[in-house]
Amino acid sequence: MAKDTVRYPDDVVDEIDALVEDGMFESKSEFYRFSAEYVLTLIDPEHEPETFNYDEIMAELDIDEKSLPPAALGTDGGTFFLDAVITVRKHGLRSNYEAAERFIDSHYDPTDQECIILEELLGSYRESSDSRPM
Repeated sequence: MAKDTVRYPDDVVDEIDALVEDGMFESKSEFYRFSAEYVLTLIDPEHEPETFNYDEIMAELDIDEKSLPPAALGTDGGTFFLDAVITVRKHGLRSNYEAAERFIDSHYDPTDQECIILEELLGSYRESSDSRPM
């Protein structure tokens, strides 16, 4: 395990100390590890937390993700559809159709409306490359 030194404002450290004293976290290290993993799961829904007792801590904290600000949930309020459009567009512009298909297939059920829209978007990139002069 890597060790990292980070400076925090005194007020933040005081609040973390209070959470440890109240028994919400076993130690400051547990708080920092959990916090980092939690933020990573907000940014990347495919991130798998490795922190010991992560799921238990999540359950104890009873965080309602619907009450989080949209920025914490992704660019489009939590569905990550806009992020998916951007990903498919990048692959389409580079004519990397197989990568786009893998992305769509790994993130969506074939009958989802969002899946159908993404496949149509990808199809438009294919059509435009087919119509280009060689």
